Amino acid sequence: MPRPHPPEFRQRAVELARLREKPVAQIAEDLGISDSCLRNWIAQAGIDEGATPGVTRAEKAELVELRRELRVAKMENEILKRAAAYFARENVLPK
Repeated sequence: MPRPHPPEFRQRAVELARLREKPVAQIAEDLGISDSCLRNWIAQAGIDEGATPGVTRAEKAELVELRRELRVAKMENEILKRAAAYFARENVLPK
């Protein structure tokens, strides 16, 4: 997997594309990235700036973190349920 480009590089590429001095495909070729990559960066920049509707990078990061926390909480809850059932069974059965 290729290394991700730094945010400054992405921002500058989007700025160059928005100037419309050259076609997006030409700018992408000059920068050594794919046309679709640059178009995705432009679309995401529009979303992050509020110009177009969608999920911002900050919201995506928050969703990832919340999903991770939920997964951990569900796992912990399942472990506690099993432990409670185990100890309840030991207390009910005569020795």
